[in-house]
Amino acid sequence: MMRLGSALPKLAMALVCCQLGAAPAAAERIIASMSSHRVLVTSSFTGTQITLFGAVERDHPAQQLRPAYDVVVTVIGPRQNAVTRRKGRVLGIWANVDSRTFINVPIYLAVLTNRPIEALASADTARRLQIGLRNIQLPQQIGPDVADVVPDDPFRTNFLRLKMAQNLYTERTNGVTFLTPALFRADIPLPPNAPIGNYDVDVKLMVDGNQITRARSAFELVKTGFEQFVAEAAHRHSLLYGLATALMAFLTGWFASVVFRRD
Repeated sequence: MMRLGSALPKLAMALVCCQLGAAPAAAERIIASMSSHRVLVTSSFTGTQITLFGAVERDHPAQQLRPAYDVVVTVIGPRQNAVTRRKGRVLGIWANVDSRTFINVPIYLAVLTNRPIEALASADTARRLQIGLRNIQLPQQIGPDVADVVPDDPFRTNFLRLKMAQNLYTERTNGVTFLTPALFRADIPLPPNAPIGNYDVDVKLMVDGNQITRARSAFELVKTGFEQFVAEAAHRHSLLYGLATALMAFLTGWFASVVFRRD
């Protein structure tokens, strides 16, 4: 029978090993900051860009950073329903023959990475994490159901094509630049037709094709000046706004008839 005195040192050693094994491993975190959290839009707004700055830090500073990181920045603007139509010949005339409604999809969407998506994650991982325009969820009304479809669906493909042609959807595989191994920046383009509202910014940190942490930020586009006054008046005092608009149209027509009247 083992003596208690000889068993105590082994028990103490086992407890120490268990405590060491249960200690949380050091992990990275992202510290992200926007160059501006509020973009003012006036009648002369021609588009702009804001910059996201990010830094990778360890929970335990004594431990070294990993040798290589990948970063995926996804910017999602206000959402709305959108309809995509397909034209075809009907009795020799081009007409809308079919349509598909996209439910609560982003009006603006930007995906920025430091290298091609297929190089920083597998196809399954990119699909699971919704990395890239091809893998973003775009729910559609299909009969009584609402669901996403395969990436090569014609309606989905044309919806993305139209949004990219309007510069509202973009994917840049050189959109993230590492200034040092742990410091990066991403320039977010905002076209002149960018919608007013709140924008969510999601930053994913990848290592060897896997996401190890993420951070979130946000900014907003706000109307200012006379445009904002008119928008608020139309929203808060709709009846007076309608009467004033009708009166202005009447006065404009009367003035034009006086100026261009032929005697």
